[in-house]
Amino acid sequence: HDIKINYSHTVPLSDGNRIPLLGLGTYADPRSTAKGTALECVKNAIDVGYRHFDGALVYFNEHEVGQAIREKIADGTVKREDIFYCGKLWSTFQPPEMVRPALESTLKALKLDYVDLYIVELPMAFKPGNDFYPRDENGKYIYHHTDLCATWEAMEACKDAGLVKSLGVSNFNRRQLELLFNKPGLKHKPVSNQIECHPYFTQPKLLEYCRQKDIVVVGYSPIGTSRDPSWVNLKCPPLLEDEVLVSIGKKYSKSSAQVALRFNVQRGVVVIPKSFSPQRIHHNYQIFDFSLTEEEMKSIEMLNKNIRFVQLLMWADHPEYPFHDEY
Repeated sequence: HDIKINYSHTVPLSDGNRIPLLGLGTYADPRSTAKGTALECVKNAIDVGYRHFDGALVYFNEHEVGQAIREKIADGTVKREDIFYCGKLWSTFQPPEMVRPALESTLKALKLDYVDLYIVELPMAFKPGNDFYPRDENGKYIYHHTDLCATWEAMEACKDAGLVKSLGVSNFNRRQLELLFNKPGLKHKPVSNQIECHPYFTQPKLLEYCRQKDIVVVGYSPIGTSRDPSWVNLKCPPLLEDEVLVSIGKKYSKSSAQVALRFNVQRGVVVIPKSFSPQRIHHNYQIFDFSLTEEEMKSIEMLNKNIRFVQLLMWADHPEYPFHDEY
């Protein structure tokens, strides 16, 4: 009953490329993370077997992630084509003329010629410019009208120019995805949608819609998240203490985290757990040597509480908030 996911644990994207089912998230608070941490962790992850890295310009560490990838290419551990890097278009760069320069900033930080996947990070926009979190004199965030179709056309031009292999989105609901799919003259469909997805927030409706549209779902916070009150819903109970996950784990000599990751991977959901601990980076990778039974999958699906950890409170005053709760 050991389902080996073929092709070194990758799944196909609708444009003919492939995405590894397990990636390393590289988000870190630059104020509390020591310089060089991302560099060491990404190098360590490549040695463990990771080939997929999820980053963003607004994580302020793409230069370290890029350096790690380049060092592991230079020492012969991997080739560039073995690595899958996902970068993100931040919400202050959504006007079409700002899309390519934003991607070029990511490429310059990484010192790479292309990224494998570039995604629109959010379906809403902040006031355009280099201030990532623009606020007015009262401390209120300054939002901006967004034309997702115009942004998407600029993304398509980046793919045509060879700066990115695949295009996707993040935090999009069904209505926002349909906006793109129904766009006249659509040239490149979004191949992925990165959303919060874990046993307490299983996303059944959006998952089903994405399957129909041949969109791969990438699940962030797949084992829960840190308890940072500025963006985390602390009312959500800690996922990894869940008795169902713990007891299934005992059967396979696995942790609740490994069971939660395996659950999504087995549903074809790509997972990108973030960790800067060498032990946990190694631990999270050990999910391809066991598989869950149908009954176990069902019992984990039933844990769904429809609550999210990640609240993104900077958007709380936006007319579309909570923008991603409607399916």
